[in-house]
Amino acid sequence: MTEDNRLRHLVIVGGGTAGWMTAAALSRFLVDGYTKITVIESDAIGTVGVGESTIPQIAIFNRMLGLDEDDFVRRTQATFKLAIEFVNWRKIGDLYYHPFGPYGLDMEGVSFHAFWLRLNGMGEAAPLDEYSLQALAARKAKFMRGTKTGNSPLTHIAYAFHFDAFLYARFLRDFAEARGVVRKEGKIVDVGLRGEDGFIESLTLESGEKIEADFFVDCSGFRGLLIEQTLKAGYEDWGHWLPNDRAVAVPCAKGGAENAVTRATARPAGWQWRIPLQYRIGNGYVYSSAHMSDDEAARTLLSNLDGEPLADPWLLRFSAGRRKKSWSKNCCAIGLSAGFMEPLESQSIYLIQMGISRLMAMFPTRVHAPPEADRYNRVMQYEYERIRDFIVLHYNTTERNDTPYWDYVRTMSIPDTLAEKIELFKAHGRIFRENEELFNDTSWFAVMMGQGLYPRAHDPMADSMSADELRKRLASIRATMAASVDYMPGHHDFIAKNCAADGAQFKRAAGSSTERVTP
Repeated sequence: MTEDNRLRHLVIVGGGTAGWMTAAALSRFLVDGYTKITVIESDAIGTVGVGESTIPQIAIFNRMLGLDEDDFVRRTQATFKLAIEFVNWRKIGDLYYHPFGPYGLDMEGVSFHAFWLRLNGMGEAAPLDEYSLQALAARKAKFMRGTKTGNSPLTHIAYAFHFDAFLYARFLRDFAEARGVVRKEGKIVDVGLRGEDGFIESLTLESGEKIEADFFVDCSGFRGLLIEQTLKAGYEDWGHWLPNDRAVAVPCAKGGAENAVTRATARPAGWQWRIPLQYRIGNGYVYSSAHMSDDEAARTLLSNLDGEPLADPWLLRFSAGRRKKSWSKNCCAIGLSAGFMEPLESQSIYLIQMGISRLMAMFPTRVHAPPEADRYNRVMQYEYERIRDFIVLHYNTTERNDTPYWDYVRTMSIPDTLAEKIELFKAHGRIFRENEELFNDTSWFAVMMGQGLYPRAHDPMADSMSADELRKRLASIRATMAASVDYMPGHHDFIAKNCAADGAQFKRAAGSSTERVTP
């Protein structure tokens, strides 16, 4: 590539989490004047901060930027997250964890899951959570970062964060602007296209200013100002499998448990999230408007808070699915403009992160290269579809029949790719991670077992170990996990000692931002 083919100007439409994550990443690596980067956003247009609750991959993004983690935690009023706690999903009264680390450890080339299933079939296994450091620590409100302790489970501790998405976007904006990114305030009133090929040529602001660029990143949210309203990329609706199309959200005062978990509690027509930050709790009810009214959802949410509401409930409407093309012509959609599947399993910010990393891997020039756009679209389609399947799993494997909503999701048809995965698991408890899909075998195992989807038999490879040795090894693993968790400090104590946010900062932020859709 000659220097003449470099992008001269790249414009990101929309700020928020997606826009400023994109700007921060590009400004970190496109150095030495590689290209001009401009973010256009309007203070008059509200943002939807998908995210507040994350998965461990966010730490990779932050490290890539070179962020100091304690500073990040303080400035975003974050807490730590070791697992997701599912309440009432299999049936009312049930509780299970989806932990961020493995169960036990693989032995003799065979997965721990197979050995646990064998011992469980013998009637001698302890509950699955007792073999997971993250699940045990989450239950006991413990937390620490990994430390060098040899073969101890404390050496590598996977974790994520709960944070204020508004503050995170502000944090990344400061990062990006310090590296030359220019922010333009204003509403876009016109999109100019090139006559010969229909590529985007310019954007006109309400002020009359015209901004020209070679490439555009659409972070404009659900409306998809460029990718859909202008380029007509099309939308694939997944409402049949994911009928939730509303969310009502509200922050409340601190109260209740200090556990390092996101809690997802199944309700009559959907589920409620609880996300503890340092100075408040984020709450929301994701539901199907075909099964519950907006007013009833708001009342249900407000009657199930751990503290006093700090704002009026805020309503969001959405349609689960994805753009048929995330990259069309000289525009790439990242974040809500590319698709949305409700915030279960905290995958929204991950999809932003993946969109950015794939764009950087196939970064364009001024010469259009359809193969790169085609590959980008193919890879992102795969990501969305496999995450979709994992989310659908939670609903379709329920035993609940107490409301029409749960009757529907329990009996609906499911994607063939999910049906195949379930049938494979039912046979001998086997799970295979395909093409580095987001959720690994531990994640699938946690949810399948938590939802009561037990296989008919265990993997016969687990029979290679004698019963006595099996009992001995699993007892040792269980004891090691318990001792390791006992060693860990409390979650609240860890934050207070290392990365507590400024209370005055919380008061300023609470007065300037509203609750956003989160997990």
